[in-house]
Amino acid sequence: MPLLPLPALTDNYIWLLHDQHQAIVVDPAEAAPVLEVLQARHLTLRAILVTHHHADHVGGVPELRAATGAAVYGPVGEDMPEPLTRVCEGDTVALLGLRFEVLDVPGHTAGHIAWYCADGAALDPPSPLLFCGDTLFSGGCGRIFEGTPAQMLASLDKLSRLPGATRVCCAHEYTLSNLRFARAVEPANEALRQHSLHCEALRARGLPTLPSTLAQERAINPFLRSRHPDVVQAVARTAAHALTRLQPADVDTFAALRQWKNEFR
Repeated sequence: MPLLPLPALTDNYIWLLHDQHQAIVVDPAEAAPVLEVLQARHLTLRAILVTHHHADHVGGVPELRAATGAAVYGPVGEDMPEPLTRVCEGDTVALLGLRFEVLDVPGHTAGHIAWYCADGAALDPPSPLLFCGDTLFSGGCGRIFEGTPAQMLASLDKLSRLPGATRVCCAHEYTLSNLRFARAVEPANEALRQHSLHCEALRARGLPTLPSTLAQERAINPFLRSRHPDVVQAVARTAAHALTRLQPADVDTFAALRQWKNEFR
């Protein structure tokens, strides 16, 4: 059961999973790339999974639903293109023989969810699968638009506890810019240096840097490493103006790290 990242808009990926007959798509920014693949591979679109309400994640939903009749599943607490089935943490959806668990991961938006498939034995390659929208990126995390730093940190902690082999399917090709910031935070991180070289080679060949894995992200992503002594020291040294107290709590360090990334050029 292959997984395809379909480039869309400027830097989005629409994720398409299929069993040679039926397909699922996640966060369709636009309809055209999905319709092209469905036609070329003679696939029927079974379902559309959505992580949050931003236009570059739902823009293609109405056209795809009208063209294919696919069922739509999205977060319970956000303004979404109707009709759809609303879901939240604790809900599961069974599609193509796979069981997708819903995880609440607020921060980027107030009602953001992620879709997690723990049993990926039928996938190619076999592994757990995470569609995390704009909560977790390779080497980074989403901006905090509607939630709070505490919510985003808790959401990233939740995702970080998933198995290391989990494939991380982010919705944007932000990896190289994220890794430039990550190297500014942890210049001595050898795993980060090696991963940066790998991703630069992929992009030079026009290939996606995604999916990543949670094991990889735990080794190189400063937002999953915000409690690591090297990251804490870098934040205290470089982004001290954003800290709210002399001995900051975890969330203070995380918030200052996110603000540093917002201002990083």
